[in-house]
Amino acid sequence: MRRSAYHRPLPIRLYAMPRFHVPLPLAEGAQLALPAGAARHVQVLRLQPGAEVTLFNGAGGEWQARITRMGRSEVEVVVGPHHAAEREAARPVHLAVGLMAAERMDWLVEKATELGAASLTPLLSARSSLRLSGERAARKRAHWQAVAAAACEQSGRNRLLDVRDQLTFQEYLGQVPEGARWLLSLDPAAPPLRQRLAAQAAPDPVILLSGPEGGLEPAEQAAAQRAGFAPVTLGPRVLRAETAPLAALAALA
Repeated sequence: MRRSAYHRPLPIRLYAMPRFHVPLPLAEGAQLALPAGAARHVQVLRLQPGAEVTLFNGAGGEWQARITRMGRSEVEVVVGPHHAAEREAARPVHLAVGLMAAERMDWLVEKATELGAASLTPLLSARSSLRLSGERAARKRAHWQAVAAAACEQSGRNRLLDVRDQLTFQEYLGQVPEGARWLLSLDPAAPPLRQRLAAQAAPDPVILLSGPEGGLEPAEQAAAQRAGFAPVTLGPRVLRAETAPLAALAALA
């Protein structure tokens, strides 16, 4: 019986190895050159031929692999066994957040990925401090998707946070995905998030809508409620725009 070019036993904790997102088709026995970003990371870590790494392409699961050649800027590997590891949240959570200052958005994308969010849609709302359009918006989306990929490498996720195209607030309300719709609110009369959660079926998706710095304008909040978003509160303290969605994600985990 022919043996695979890669036949070392699969370790119990693949995510303890260096992990690299490789947006390519992967199959056991394949020999391939790592994309430039992953190759640079291997070089920075000073890995050598024979070192074992973990690869994932975002389609589910991960592959053990072994470095076979190191060039000045190229790294080649042979792909080993596939491990069907899934570390996703039991309940899909989709974030829709008002655009905020660039460094805050970067932090939000990174931490939302670590906490298991399924997608993030940036919204251009009335009080958004960051306003993007055209090529700049496309570059920012690509940057945030790269931030999410790096956070997946670190956290052990094998499926990427889906950073979606920027929408205006009204555009988003016209195409909200199916699921429980909750609006993060400062209204003291709003029920606590945990109370809403207790009444929610476990596997059902949740859509969390949150504003930028300064929050959503009253007219936007009213429009969101007309679109089916139920207000929820995270408690008596006022959280920063980038903190509130993460606190809600942690509660839903």
